[in-house]
Amino acid sequence: MNPDFIIVGAGSAGCAMADRLSADGQHQVLVIEFGGTDAGPLIQMPGALSYPMGMKRYDWGYQSEPEPHLGGRRLATPRGKVIGGSSSINGMVYVRGHAKDFDHWQESGATGWSYADVLPYFKRMENWEPRGHGGDPDWRGADGPLHVTRGTRENPLVTAFVEAGKQAGYQTTDDYNGEQQEGFGPMEQTTYKGQRWSAANAYLKPALKRPNCEMIRAFARRVVIEEGRAVGVEIERGGKVEVIRAAREVILAASSINSPKILMLSGIGPAAHLAEHGIEVVADRAGVGQNLQDHLELYLQMAATQPVSLFKYWNLLGKAYVGARWLFTRTGPGASNQFESAAFIRSAAGVDYPDIQYHFLPIAVRYDGQVAAEGHGFQAHTGPMRSPSRGRVQLASADPAAAPSILFNYMSQEKDWADFRTCIRLTREIFGQEAFAPYAGHEIQPGADVQTDEELNAFIAEHVESAYHPCGTAKMGAVDDPMAVVDPECRVIGVEGLRVADSSIFPRIPNGNLNGPSIMVGEKASDHILGRTPLPRSNAEPWMHPDWQGSQR
Repeated sequence: MNPDFIIVGAGSAGCAMADRLSADGQHQVLVIEFGGTDAGPLIQMPGALSYPMGMKRYDWGYQSEPEPHLGGRRLATPRGKVIGGSSSINGMVYVRGHAKDFDHWQESGATGWSYADVLPYFKRMENWEPRGHGGDPDWRGADGPLHVTRGTRENPLVTAFVEAGKQAGYQTTDDYNGEQQEGFGPMEQTTYKGQRWSAANAYLKPALKRPNCEMIRAFARRVVIEEGRAVGVEIERGGKVEVIRAAREVILAASSINSPKILMLSGIGPAAHLAEHGIEVVADRAGVGQNLQDHLELYLQMAATQPVSLFKYWNLLGKAYVGARWLFTRTGPGASNQFESAAFIRSAAGVDYPDIQYHFLPIAVRYDGQVAAEGHGFQAHTGPMRSPSRGRVQLASADPAAAPSILFNYMSQEKDWADFRTCIRLTREIFGQEAFAPYAGHEIQPGADVQTDEELNAFIAEHVESAYHPCGTAKMGAVDDPMAVVDPECRVIGVEGLRVADSSIFPRIPNGNLNGPSIMVGEKASDHILGRTPLPRSNAEPWMHPDWQGSQR
């Protein structure tokens, strides 16, 4: 095959591009993916989401450097090493982001990426099934490849959470991905007929049925650049190093960790850093690997006084029942990620749009599947959306096989600590509402005796976890912005024939989970790559709290 386009990485954005670039049959598209198949219940069963993350077979297994503001803790930084990339190992939560997030992208130099510009792409990619829980179809897409649905919301704790938010004086919203993000309401998931609906299921598998789209399993070492132009990719497979040439373009979609790593190995990045590793500089781009952002979260856990939580399945018989029911009928607890209620709220009056997110879970359990020893319970995952802290991804070595050095620099600003204390105090107030009175026992974590700023800070330092939303390491911006890596058409500044299109290019992290915006980037980048006129801008006016200046809720 002599491909026109080579896409490095079969993740959220890469799968979308493989489909869109090969759809008209006029271009040969080659996808390079190091990971293997996504077949099997551990990936395809939504309720099994704690398993694939952290499995060497499916996850690159990266870790941060010891984080200086978290007592030297090294935090797991999972990235998918499987077709579908991280959309095959994530929590399947679907959030577009707030309208203002994308307006901020536009204001920071990513011209053509305002909310009005990206909303049509969100609609193009979605196949939205509200499952009788409200929402406005005018704001949503109905015939895209990505199935978005909602859980059954049968568990009484799931509805108690929304009711408690209402009782505490917050807005409710029946579709945070529609007109109004702010408020409490149902959470959306990328599942279809009880199965994980990853970017591989949505986009890649249909694309690979075409004669002009192919995927090979190989390790991408670097982009080959001749006379300032990307002409191919150096890969390793079967113990041999070879070069595959691209007739038109090379597109990196290898994640916000691996895309900057490949750029630097290819000679694109901060010149002094490349020189340290003996790499010849092709383009001195100071922003490569910088601007690393993530969401951190805490789990606030309550014991339940009634046996209503999912803990009843947390034994051998229960797990066997859930697994068998899912295998034979694709229904039951295994058919949902169990994140069925959500909230986006503002931390204070004067904050113009939500800066705190909640995932509610009707069991007290850690992401890695370690359940609270106390039995029945429930929890809210919460954290600030727009941390001012910034980290970086660097090369640890010029050897492509070496893992990169990742430092998030989490909690480096005083505001991070104040924001997390606010999250804890607001959550306690929500759990104290009448709606939880029939169910709420004592507070498992942090525990009722943890009250002062110092006590809360100690708890935060020990227990805060990544929400696994790394992004920003090859930021999109104006061509004259010294920290921008790609222009608003995703072209790497200073190199011909090379683009980056994945969460690396986000100028600033959007509200919520990043799978949706990452796929949107693949959708929109495809039109830029093909030289098509972008979809017409939307005139839809998103809801803003009428008294955001004077009121927190």
